[in-house]
Amino acid sequence: MTSVAESVTSLTLAALFSEGMVLQRERPLPIWGWAPPGARVAVALAGARAEATAGDDGRWRATLAPLPAGGPHTLTVTAGAEALTVGDILVGEVWICSGQSNMEWPLSLARDAEAEIRAADDPGLRMFTVAKAAVYAPARDVQGAWQPCTPGTAGNFSAVGYFFARELRRRLGIPVGMINASWGGTVAEAWTSREALEADPALRGIADDYEAMMAGVDDVQAAYRTAYAAWERRALPEDAGNSGHPRGWADPATDAADWPTMALPGNWQDRGLRHHGVVWFRLELDLPAAWAGRDLDLHLAPIDKSDITYWNNVPVGGIDFREHPLAWCTPRAYTVPGALVTAGRNTLAVRVFSHMYASGMIGSAAQMRVKPVGAPEADAIPLAGAWRYQVEQNFGLTQVSPPPMPPGPGNPNSPYALHRGMIAPLVPYALRGAIWYQGESNADRGDQYRALFPAMIADWRRQWGQGDFPFYYVQLANYMAETPEPGESRWAELREAQRLTLSCPNTGMAVIIDIGDAADIHPTNKQDVGLRLARWALAKDYGQEVVYSGPLYRAMRVEGGAIRLFFDPGAPASSPAQRLMAQDGPPRAFQIAGADRRFVWADAVIDGDTVVVSSPRVPAPVAVRYGWANNPPCNLYNAAGLPASPFRTDDWPPSDREPQ
Repeated sequence: MTSVAESVTSLTLAALFSEGMVLQRERPLPIWGWAPPGARVAVALAGARAEATAGDDGRWRATLAPLPAGGPHTLTVTAGAEALTVGDILVGEVWICSGQSNMEWPLSLARDAEAEIRAADDPGLRMFTVAKAAVYAPARDVQGAWQPCTPGTAGNFSAVGYFFARELRRRLGIPVGMINASWGGTVAEAWTSREALEADPALRGIADDYEAMMAGVDDVQAAYRTAYAAWERRALPEDAGNSGHPRGWADPATDAADWPTMALPGNWQDRGLRHHGVVWFRLELDLPAAWAGRDLDLHLAPIDKSDITYWNNVPVGGIDFREHPLAWCTPRAYTVPGALVTAGRNTLAVRVFSHMYASGMIGSAAQMRVKPVGAPEADAIPLAGAWRYQVEQNFGLTQVSPPPMPPGPGNPNSPYALHRGMIAPLVPYALRGAIWYQGESNADRGDQYRALFPAMIADWRRQWGQGDFPFYYVQLANYMAETPEPGESRWAELREAQRLTLSCPNTGMAVIIDIGDAADIHPTNKQDVGLRLARWALAKDYGQEVVYSGPLYRAMRVEGGAIRLFFDPGAPASSPAQRLMAQDGPPRAFQIAGADRRFVWADAVIDGDTVVVSSPRVPAPVAVRYGWANNPPCNLYNAAGLPASPFRTDDWPPSDREPQ
């Protein structure tokens, strides 16, 4: 077997150190990569210099002295006769954004996506999206590239990460870089190291059980591959072949005037085609004479799942979901050769294959445009609107569920699989802090999350070795149907675990109990999520007079037949924003119980900076809850318009509470 050292034959840099990167200002700057063992490596950037020697495994790391915000700069790295140069480097603020699908959720699917993407033109805001990697053996590096914020790139950025960074840019006026390491549907233990799990008695069983499963993982995964292949053959339709192109569906000479039309972008199941299959979309374009013979930048919305895109009957691009698992949410960007571009009428045709779930061009109108290469965005011709279409293959509506993935490589919910594949290789890139949006996948284990989430935060901080860097996170939104009577809620228990994590140093919580969606676990209002996270950073890390939180429960006092609640206001001292207020009527979503532990809806009155809760049905109260439901009708805020976090004053376990 070839050793790691033997395989390192040339000078390379870790993926983060690439064109367009953002480095953290005013912090020592570790730079690392690989070189032949024993090679002496010299690093230089903006007048700062450092040297290192490659170890036996080929890895080297040099640390540059802190730099002020600014740029662009050029990084040079040399080892003997080898030299690397990386340009367009900015120095500013660097944050990691991580978690599951609500952090991964792209700007193209957020509220007002078209307008937001059109306005997303800020070269001082950049994002590095870490390629997904669920591994058992620790990964050496990640895959990804830095992208500046433009209307052509921003649609695929993390929406929460983008809105957080945009507010920092607006307030600070210096470069901001976001490192997006997120994966939908994942559990917190997947983002936590094995060492951290094993060090905590409450979590050790997660690692022990996983290692026991891994002892026989080869047989388990072989059986899974067999079952998956059988499922594909049985359940998933296959592409019968491209019959539309030979029939001239991409040919300008073919008259498509009698084809039906469909408004794009949009899921074709929402546009009247109640099936999966292959659908061709076609648009006739009238181009200016000055465009003739010029290469064109062609941008299309994400296409769910695969596409072949034609210009005047010639293929100019395409993505196959079998080779690119994220094809469904990837905006298309193709170059049309100038030899295909004529003045006047041109034909754009897209063949879309989709065998399950959503289908078609599903992004935003702002992502659909064409312009000459190098021309300003203002010259672009929009492509959203009515397209002609034809159905090539109709699979019917396929309702399929694949066999569950076993533990081990490739399963993103395996303990420490994402930490090893997507977090550990980022260490020790200099950063300011992290933002986090996750919890839905752990919602059935709220009690365990009380230990797991703080352990993960401490684990990241220990590995980075930059002290207790800021860690700001999002509390779960309201979701699912409202309940008519007080009762138990696993989502409320997970929210409580998140609120209790505020006891960890240098943490903050964005409360979004008021901006969720009862019918959608992915609420589209990511603007307020990013802004509320940014408020914590601006107040705590950048010294700005910003109201950073809504009211947070602090203490209670029984006063006869009522309970008085005290709050930390989340606003600077003496700020008028500390004032409590209720929106749309008196305070709602309060419950109260006596010693029998039977909760009933309560009356609540704001009294100065406290809330007094009572009910004639509970003459001797002992406990209060607020917002204790999956989707509670919360309306308690501070004067800055930030909502109070749900909470409870009791610590009664579910087994001891009267069933509701």
